[in-house]
Amino acid sequence: MDVKPFGDKALLISFEKKIDPEVNQMVINLYHTLKASRSFTFLTPAYCSLTVGIDRTRFTMTEATELIRDLATHPPTNQMAYVRDVTIPVCYEPEFAPDMAEVSRKTGLTEQEIIQKHTETTYRVYMLGFVAGFAYLGTLPEPLVCDRKETPRKLVPKGSVGLAGHQTGIYPVDAPGGWQIIGQTPLNMFDTSREEPNLLFSGDKVKFRAVSADEFKLIALKQDTGIYTMEARHGE
Repeated sequence: MDVKPFGDKALLISFEKKIDPEVNQMVINLYHTLKASRSFTFLTPAYCSLTVGIDRTRFTMTEATELIRDLATHPPTNQMAYVRDVTIPVCYEPEFAPDMAEVSRKTGLTEQEIIQKHTETTYRVYMLGFVAGFAYLGTLPEPLVCDRKETPRKLVPKGSVGLAGHQTGIYPVDAPGGWQIIGQTPLNMFDTSREEPNLLFSGDKVKFRAVSADEFKLIALKQDTGIYTMEARHGE
């Protein structure tokens, strides 16, 4: 674990530089440990690093570094309590999947094979970024790996589910982007009216469930009327 200044009000904690579940879990474990201490102004976990905001009226950078190293030796006893298994409904029908044919050409898979491989895999939320609530999920099955679009779209609808390299992701809001869109979820991935705006968190385990256009509309209606319950449970 390497701790270095990141500007004059933050520290960057780095682990082994690779996309790996074990490395990312160390980041998530430390995130929850530091969060529980309530000693820092913000915490931003990424694939293999954690950015920590420092209140300079309370700590010098050296004091904050020493506190982090001390807290890191006393992690919460049940880390699995922070892990959720989440199921995200996705409609892969043509009106929601503008790049399905392109992904089929690039991968050599049929559309049904793409859907099957995308839904049979359990993904890890490695980090949130790009725009608020955008979840980077990995790792895609090798047959689904494909490049981003050569020309990004000026606007990708919120809820769009895309592929890029070895990752899949969900657009939480309307935004420009170049991921290959193969479906859409009716769930609001980011909503400032909720106590916690983000629907997913780093460390969550995610599976996608294929739904019809009719079920998509039903879930959207239930969500808008406040009667939809997300399919999620905490790890044991």
